[in-house]
Amino acid sequence: MRFLVVSILPLVILTAAAEPPAGKSSEQEPPPLAATSPSQKLDTLFAQLKRLRDPSAAEGVVAQIWGVWNTSGSATVDLMLRSADAAAAKQEYSAALDYLDQAIALKPDYAESWNKRATLHAKTGNFERSMADIAQVLAREPRHFGALSGMAAILEDAGQDAAALDIWRRVIDLYPANRDAQGHVRTLSEKLDGNKT
Repeated sequence: MRFLVVSILPLVILTAAAEPPAGKSSEQEPPPLAATSPSQKLDTLFAQLKRLRDPSAAEGVVAQIWGVWNTSGSATVDLMLRSADAAAAKQEYSAALDYLDQAIALKPDYAESWNKRATLHAKTGNFERSMADIAQVLAREPRHFGALSGMAAILEDAGQDAAALDIWRRVIDLYPANRDAQGHVRTLSEKLDGNKT
């Protein structure tokens, strides 16, 4: 799987913050979240998340980010994703995959369909396909800490500790209060430091 990882890692690039809305100075208060586009809402939420160090305080912002990510703008796609979740919960993985394939075909630019399929592939042990779908998620939403966490976990399980550590650090850069990522960074850093001695 090493060849796959080399081709995917360059896709994990963080995006720059959005410019202030036209006609507004950067010193003015941002508009209420409800009045902004999904992209602007995510920019605001990620800026808040980056400042938070308390996991409990961060959870509310993370829930709002997932709320934006889980809204496709298509009732049909949303229905297919709910159906995929229900099928996966019953371990009907083939049916879940069919729903996700259809959702992606209907709206290929929607990152969360790719993310759900990446998760399903990982759950069923198809890590190469999972990594390919994670690359599609990150091409559409480079800040997707869920997809990055999945990538890091696959790399770690494959024994690619240095690459996994880099990705876990990216997760912490986006979501500093993420205790799971902090634990992985600590463990992998100690392991890699121990290998140098």
